[in-house]
Amino acid sequence: MGHLVCAQEAHGALGLDRVILMPLAEPTHRTLEDDPGAEVRAELCELAVEGDERLSVSRAEVERGGPSYTVDTLRLLLEGEMADDEITLIMGADQACRLGSWREPRQVLSLARVAVAARQGVARSQVLARVGALTGADRIEFFDMPRIDVSSSMVRRRAASGRPIRYLIPDSVIARIEADGLYRASVAAGGA
Repeated sequence: MGHLVCAQEAHGALGLDRVILMPLAEPTHRTLEDDPGAEVRAELCELAVEGDERLSVSRAEVERGGPSYTVDTLRLLLEGEMADDEITLIMGADQACRLGSWREPRQVLSLARVAVAARQGVARSQVLARVGALTGADRIEFFDMPRIDVSSSMVRRRAASGRPIRYLIPDSVIARIEADGLYRASVAAGGA
C-alpha cells in the first residue's frame, strides 16, 4: 500500500500527468524473499492499480529481463515510448540516500527529474548531504508523504503465516495471492 500511496501523493503534489509503476525483473542490491517471479509481481501491480486512471504499470523491465538498473530503464524509455516526455523518477528518501551507489548516478540525474518522498526517519538534509555533490543533484525535489507502516515484506510474512492482510493491500491483490497460494512456501520451508 505504501507504494500506491506514494504514487498517489506524487501525482498530486508534483502535478504529474500519470505515474507508472515499474516492477523490476531482477533486483541488483538485494534478493526478494519469497519472490513469486517478475511476471507475477507485474500482474499483482496491475491488479493493484486497476480502476485508477492516474496510475499504470509498465512491463519494460520485466520484458527486458536480467538485472534491473534504473539508468538502463531510463534510456530505454527515453529512446522509445517516452521520447517526448519528461520523466520524474519517484523514490523514497532511504533510496535517495543510496543514489550515489547506483550504476551511473550522474546519468540517472541527467535523464530524469528525481522526486523524493519525505519519509520519517530520513531528513531532507541527510539526502542532500549524501547526493548533493553529484552533478544534477539540483534536479532533486521533495514531496511529503503520509506515514504508512505497511511494507511489502511485512505483507508477505503475514500471508506466509496465515495472518490477515485485508486492508493492507487491495482486495484484488489479496484474491490473487490466496488463489495462487503465493508466499506460502516459506511456511512449508520453515520461514516467516
